[in-house]
Amino acid sequence: MPKIERVRPVLLSARYAYPEYLEVQVNLKSGYRTCGLVEITLDDGTSGIGEGYLAVFAPAVFAEIVNLVGPYMLGREVTDISAIYRDLCAVTGYWSLQGAARHVVSACEIAMVDAKSKHLGVPAYSLFGGKSADSILLYGSGGDSATPQEMSAELDLLESLGISLFKIRAQNFEVAKTVWCLDEAGKRGIRVGVDMCQNLANPAQTVSDVIRYVEEVHSATSERIVFLEEALGPMDTDSYGFLRGRVNVKICGGEIVTTGSELCRRVEDGVYDFVQPDATVIGGMCQVADVFSCCRHHGSEAVVHCWGGAVGMMANYHIAFAQGGRLLEYPMPDYPLRRDLLASPPHIEEGALHAPTGHGLGVLLTPEIETQYAFREDAVYTCLEDMELLPDESVWH
Repeated sequence: MPKIERVRPVLLSARYAYPEYLEVQVNLKSGYRTCGLVEITLDDGTSGIGEGYLAVFAPAVFAEIVNLVGPYMLGREVTDISAIYRDLCAVTGYWSLQGAARHVVSACEIAMVDAKSKHLGVPAYSLFGGKSADSILLYGSGGDSATPQEMSAELDLLESLGISLFKIRAQNFEVAKTVWCLDEAGKRGIRVGVDMCQNLANPAQTVSDVIRYVEEVHSATSERIVFLEEALGPMDTDSYGFLRGRVNVKICGGEIVTTGSELCRRVEDGVYDFVQPDATVIGGMCQVADVFSCCRHHGSEAVVHCWGGAVGMMANYHIAFAQGGRLLEYPMPDYPLRRDLLASPPHIEEGALHAPTGHGLGVLLTPEIETQYAFREDAVYTCLEDMELLPDESVWH
């Protein structure tokens, strides 16, 4: 069987969304966002591409960790993914059992899955038992526009794709924005969920803050929030069970969890109504498969998180198709690295993604792409938010 001959990090940067988009104004002030890839090349010439979310925030760290762990993959048969994965965990576990190195391990594992399935001439989901469905419903993930006019354009996009569930970004003081989105989406037959963006907040909002927010929103509209994502901070997971008993809204989260075992523990403890594993964060596609298995055992559900580039998006989609996923996140902000790395456009019909049919993940990396989207030093996401940049709530009245 073919062996791994070369491992290299690849950093790409591209324009993201548009200048007025809040995520750009607050977190990506250069207007560019970075995507971190691992490319492995086999001795038969086959290549595989993986992605780690770390490079959005710390691209140089991502590249250096790839260079550190890459030699442990060389000369190994690509078919033995589980053994190589264990060794990568051993190499990085002492100093990063959870955290940055897990993103790099994720990228390496995804790259091996891509290369192995390309070598075998099958879609990546075939390595995990084959597809469980011909199509899976999508929910639109965006809702960070600063004005009603821009938010209406997001709703137009969803309507054009037949997608009937929209996730917006809103914190507990953004009641008017939430009400506006619920009402306007409701007119189009689109339901709304809310990402409360507390996954990195410390100190974060409290259970009381969330309850007050839901009550104020629901008192101002007949529409109802479908779910709340990351409603509490990373230090307050024990309060999720209490929150679930106090609001009639589904509670979800887990996108920043970097091990399958930790996310499975949260499923077992009833922290969420559904969990959101991400293959580019949690250790790769095998770890996401473990979370799906745990959810089936405990009567819960997994909905993959997809907020990186095309490689991470397709890795999450493939494992969801193999594991019985019933809903997929569809990132809406325009980002060429979600589009131009795809071997073929996604087949979306009546709000559902049809299962990919090409070999591997269905992604490609060419010298032309690397030249066109060369890495920029200023394309770094900052997690320190300047709250003064948020628009006044009056724009939503």
